[in-house]
Amino acid sequence: MKMTLLEIVQDILNDLDSDLVNSIDDTSESQQVAQIVKSTYFAIISDRKWPHTRRLIQVTPSGNSSLPTFMYLQDNIQEMSSVYYDKAKASDGDRRRFEEIKYLEPDDFLRLCNHRDNTQSNYLTVTDPNTSIVLTIRNDVAPTYYTSFDDNTLTFDSYDSSVDDTLQQHKTQAYAYVTPDWVQTDDAVPDLPEKAFTFLLEEAKSRASFKIRQQPDQKAEQESQRQRKWLARTDRRVKQGIRFPNYGRFPRQLSYQPYRDPTFRNEN
Repeated sequence: MKMTLLEIVQDILNDLDSDLVNSIDDTSESQQVAQIVKSTYFAIISDRKWPHTRRLIQVTPSGNSSLPTFMYLQDNIQEMSSVYYDKAKASDGDRRRFEEIKYLEPDDFLRLCNHRDNTQSNYLTVTDPNTSIVLTIRNDVAPTYYTSFDDNTLTFDSYDSSVDDTLQQHKTQAYAYVTPDWVQTDDAVPDLPEKAFTFLLEEAKSRASFKIRQQPDQKAEQESQRQRKWLARTDRRVKQGIRFPNYGRFPRQLSYQPYRDPTFRNEN
């Protein structure tokens, strides 16, 4: 069962044999417990990729014509799993052509760029402002690949200068795990699946007992560990997170395809 922040604080204070409160701000101890619940919550959120935190987002562009293929992730993005870009040309009118942009590891991305002839009219060089590395990008097609050298900036391999001066935010579709906001009020309900509330409560009890009473709560710690292991197996509602080995043959449509270095593909 989901609980409000006040209910969680009251439960913890009861286990600590502390004074009961009607608000998280009633006593200095209740305020301290509320802060412990907050830090426990963010520790739990950052511990794994929670399915309920997945969101469709848009990526922030550089807005700088000298950095036309650079875009940035917002600070609350825990992990981005995919990104699509609208590759429609001016001749397509109102039709949209979203296609997935493939991720390349930084060294593969560098090989791709270094294979290009920067003296050709459909290529230009840009300088990464964070590393001063010079990259050769295309300026006549929408992007096909992207990478990140700092886990914050997304660097794409091309843009279509006949359509836009830089890559555009409204032409992006990204799927990412987003860190939820925290609201520190009595009736706020932490953004967790219902089945994770016992884990939050017991983990916060264990931390509060040690920090406030300077005594470990063995029962709370045991229950917290049990809940952590259980959630690791059942954190998804739509698809179960654990996959067991399949020792049979791959279905034909899922047969293994050998890796091909994209560096040496034929660019049209």
